[in-house]
Amino acid sequence: MTAVGTVIRFDDFRGYGFIAPADGGEDVFFHANDFGGKRHLAQPGLRVMFETAQSDRGLKISSLTVLDEDPVAAPAGDVTQPGGPEDDTCDVLTAAAYSAEVTELLLKHVPALTGQQIVLVRERLVRAAFDHGWIEG
Repeated sequence: MTAVGTVIRFDDFRGYGFIAPADGGEDVFFHANDFGGKRHLAQPGLRVMFETAQSDRGLKISSLTVLDEDPVAAPAGDVTQPGGPEDDTCDVLTAAAYSAEVTELLLKHVPALTGQQIVLVRERLVRAAFDHGWIEG
C-alpha cells in the first residue's frame, strides 16, 4: 500500500531516520540508501511517497519516492542532524560481517584479551549495534 508522509528525523551521521505518515499511525524507519541517488535530500520536512514492509523491529521502507525536492523546514525540536563525515554514503553491515570486523579489531589492537573476553565484548557490541540500527539481522 502506498502512503505519503514527511521525514521527521534524520541522523546524517548514522544514515537513518523516521517518516511520519500523513494519515497517522506508526512512524516508519528508513535508511539513507532508501533514497538512492537523492540521499542528499534526506532531511526533516521532506515529503515522500513510500511503501512499507514489516521487519522484526517494526515498519521499514520498501520503496520511496521524493515528492518535494525543497522540504519545508521542520520545527527545531524534530531535527536530529548532528553532521557527519564528508563521505555521505553509509554501509549497513550484516551482523556476521560486523562481528568478524569487531573480532579482527580486538585481536589486532588488544591481543591480551582471552577468547572468552573477545566473545563477550563482541556479543555486546553486536547487540548494541543491532539496537541502534547500525547493522541488519
